[in-house]
Amino acid sequence: MAAKTSGGNAAFHNFHNDFAHIVDPNERRRLALKEIDKAPFGWYHVRAVVVAGVGFFTDAYDIFAINLVTQMLGLAFWQKSNKGKIPNNSDTAIKVATSGGTVIGQVGFGWLADIVGRKRMYGLELMIIIFATLAQSLSSPSPSISIVGLVIFWRVIMGIGIGGDYPLSAIITSEFATTKWRGAMMGAVFAMQGIGQFAAAMIALIVTAGFKNSLKSASTAAKCGGVCNLAVDKMWRVVIGFGAVPGCIALYFRLTIPETPRYTFDVARDVEKAGSDVNAYMHGVAEGRPDEVRRVQALQETSASLEIPKASWADFWAHYKQWKNGKVLLGTAGSWFFLDVAFYGLGLNNSIILQAIGYAGGKNVYEILYNTAVGNLIIVCAGAIPGYWVTVATCDTVGRKPIQLMGFILLTILFIIIGFAYHKLSSHALLALYVLCQFFFNFGPNATTFIVPGECFPTRYRSTSHGISAGSGKIGAIVAQVVFGPLKVKGAKKDCVGNACNPWINHIMQIFALFMFCGILTTLLIPETARKTLEELAGEVPGTANYDPVTAGARQTEKAESSDGAVDEAKS
Repeated sequence: MAAKTSGGNAAFHNFHNDFAHIVDPNERRRLALKEIDKAPFGWYHVRAVVVAGVGFFTDAYDIFAINLVTQMLGLAFWQKSNKGKIPNNSDTAIKVATSGGTVIGQVGFGWLADIVGRKRMYGLELMIIIFATLAQSLSSPSPSISIVGLVIFWRVIMGIGIGGDYPLSAIITSEFATTKWRGAMMGAVFAMQGIGQFAAAMIALIVTAGFKNSLKSASTAAKCGGVCNLAVDKMWRVVIGFGAVPGCIALYFRLTIPETPRYTFDVARDVEKAGSDVNAYMHGVAEGRPDEVRRVQALQETSASLEIPKASWADFWAHYKQWKNGKVLLGTAGSWFFLDVAFYGLGLNNSIILQAIGYAGGKNVYEILYNTAVGNLIIVCAGAIPGYWVTVATCDTVGRKPIQLMGFILLTILFIIIGFAYHKLSSHALLALYVLCQFFFNFGPNATTFIVPGECFPTRYRSTSHGISAGSGKIGAIVAQVVFGPLKVKGAKKDCVGNACNPWINHIMQIFALFMFCGILTTLLIPETARKTLEELAGEVPGTANYDPVTAGARQTEKAESSDGAVDEAKS
């Protein structure tokens, strides 16, 4: 029996003492995790969402701000050589650099979080983002290296940090969340992506207004020299650099969170520390502080008694080679891939929508940049932000799988309409369909593909599996940027105007419809995770639909063999 600890009163209950009399470590684990699962929604849940959400706000800001920044880079560095427009190859390379780094960060940080712990990695990815963001904003070209090369280098580094935030924020939120509102908490973290997009456009609008007089001095992008050129060079640095501010605010809180009790129980197999961390989390303390002597003793006596298998490469392959487990990873990774091809591919066509709503071009450089910023604000507010928060409101009642399935079905229909009727649609109809696509992306698979992988895998592989799923999505984003970006201008003439510059756009929308249909098929492979505990979803709870008797039987066999061996040795 574990010794009781001092402390606790009517306001701050000592959860550790509730289970100190329990000898079986598996029962102590079950009871401690049950406290987290059934805990009433409180400020500690809000704190977890805010700490993770501010990081996601930073990620989205840094990812989507580049769409506005590349226009400013063209004005600053190509006003003579390319009439104030960044070359298409350079524009694509800068945007793909972030996605490439993100894939590395998602898989790498996801794996490391399962190896060394969530707490040790959380905050490190934010440090990388802050450093790379500031370095990017201070970059200047030289005779030996161009501004494109510098920006690409730092955006790859920044992308690694952004990628690390995906599995870490998702896993930490899910492992600390109450079962009843876990989807809403994870959805609220992801919804900060919409706020980040909004902030990027807003900062661009503010700096544009700040340099209004300087920008008005140039009637066209090709004539943006002198004070206009200097103003634009300052503007893109401010827009990029501002992305470090929210990261600095969140850094302290990320570095001081406790390790998730589930990781401490199942991977570190430290029963005393895990129980203490449950109590610490409930009371807003950085981490639990158990008696070290008792902790070491418990590690030696109870870690081998836990029924949860130890993480290893052999166990990883044995787990996922079973179709019932492998199909879930295939479903989460495949759904995210198919989604991001269309999600990022549609983002490449913002300029077409801006033309439709009258926010493209202008009489001078100020009006051009102003219209671009305002147009992006309208697009984000019209479809994206409402979609995110409708998901937050419904994912725990309607369920993740129905929302994702509905989203893919409606997106398939919308892309079929856009693709096959593109040349017959008016600008207002095109705008309406675009807004609907944005809404059902976010009240649909864009949110659920983030939520589900953070719930449906066992603790020992949860972060790795989420990283693989997220990395698969960013590979889809790279495909959209590298393949469909150049494809939409296939056959366009040099002196083209308006839609004539995008002759293949209707065929691309038809291809996106096919990708959304594939997303419907992969969604059928994932389980419904709403209102189920993480242990139930991982197949660790006897008597539930997902229970894995093979794993449980193997552990019981090991115990029986060990017991029989001890008896035989005693007899001899």
